[in-house]
Amino acid sequence: MNPTSAQASPPGTKDVTAVLFEWKYDSVAKECTSTLGPAGYGYVQVSPPAEHIQGSQWWTSYQPVSYKIAGRLGDRTAFKNMVSTCHAAGVKVVADTVINHMAAGNGTGTGGSSYTKYNYPGLYSSYDFDDCTSQVGNYADRWNVQHCELVGLADLDTGESYVRGAIAGYMNDLLTLGVDGFRIDAAKHIDTADLATIKSRLTNPSVYWKQEVIYGAGEAVQPTEYTGNGDVQEFRYAYDLKRVFTNENLAYLKNYGEAWGYLNSSAAGVFVDNHDTERNGSTLNYKDGATYTLANVFMLAWPYGAPDVNSGYEWSDADAGPPNGGTVNACWQDGWKCQHKWPEIMRMVAFRNATRGQAVTNWWDNGGDAIAFGRGSKGYVAINHESGSLSRTYQTSLPAGTYCNVQNNTTVTVNSSGQFTATLGAHTALAVYAGKSTC
Repeated sequence: MNPTSAQASPPGTKDVTAVLFEWKYDSVAKECTSTLGPAGYGYVQVSPPAEHIQGSQWWTSYQPVSYKIAGRLGDRTAFKNMVSTCHAAGVKVVADTVINHMAAGNGTGTGGSSYTKYNYPGLYSSYDFDDCTSQVGNYADRWNVQHCELVGLADLDTGESYVRGAIAGYMNDLLTLGVDGFRIDAAKHIDTADLATIKSRLTNPSVYWKQEVIYGAGEAVQPTEYTGNGDVQEFRYAYDLKRVFTNENLAYLKNYGEAWGYLNSSAAGVFVDNHDTERNGSTLNYKDGATYTLANVFMLAWPYGAPDVNSGYEWSDADAGPPNGGTVNACWQDGWKCQHKWPEIMRMVAFRNATRGQAVTNWWDNGGDAIAFGRGSKGYVAINHESGSLSRTYQTSLPAGTYCNVQNNTTVTVNSSGQFTATLGAHTALAVYAGKSTC
């Protein structure tokens, strides 16, 4: 792939993705219309659409048995209708795409296809899988990582022309249904050149995609290898946010991004948590309450990378599948957390859209857990993660006038010197932006 053909950060003026994890497609469609479009989300990411193994656990979605659109979250018609409905609401669709492997075990898939490990009738046979049939166990060895089996799942030989064609065929089918981009699951376990070749076979070879390549110190396969294909998910961003928000000082975030050794902003996909990390404890999650909310506020206010807002469901069993089989009757019922709709998070999407392209200005911190910064003349945010309230006067680059603090729907008045005075309660934030004068 020519690196210039890769789409650096999602195309368009709205770069925030709501990741509706394990939502049924008809529920996603309704949410695009009622919430995502009006809030200014540019994208919705949906869970894998391909037929997969049966079972109630969420991870069954990540064990495909065919490339038919026939998973538990909806059939081909439901998927197509969802894409059309989201497009009508101004929201583009990213499909989580599992192409590194097929399933473990044998049986009948969610769409009725019979399969055994290494044999998926009409699609793949044993010749299409890598010779290494032991589990990935040595991340210092590139060959082991990219040719052996991730947690025992049948590893596709993506160096083979037939396999590349079959994968491209699946992705092209999704493109015919209107999909706007792909999240490439387990991309680290696929050689970047193989991915480039697969992408070159797409009907739209410059389509947006972001690749799951988890950074590991000293590992053989590094995230930077994949930026020529498209965006790469920057896991260090999420790991470090947890550490800073729980154990260190928010003041340290003054130069957050490339200066911390991360990928270039234009190639980075960022998040506070995702479906894996919220379960394995490596990042913050919904159980962290206000700390989690403030981390999302910071991510959406800070101009680094393209943000994903994770929206899942309550769990005590980390394997548990979605409530109601993925049907969301209403947010905040039946265990659905709907973080994308938490007012403090959702309203920052419009803040991000309004401040796009503006540098960080007027940084202030107290040396501890209170910070504030502007986005040029377009916006200003303050975050108080201290245990007590904070009252002070802030210097901004905003024009004089009245603004709505979208964090709590109170108004803020900026004087002719660009200053305003406000009191922030413990573990709360303030965010104002040009064009939003009334609440």
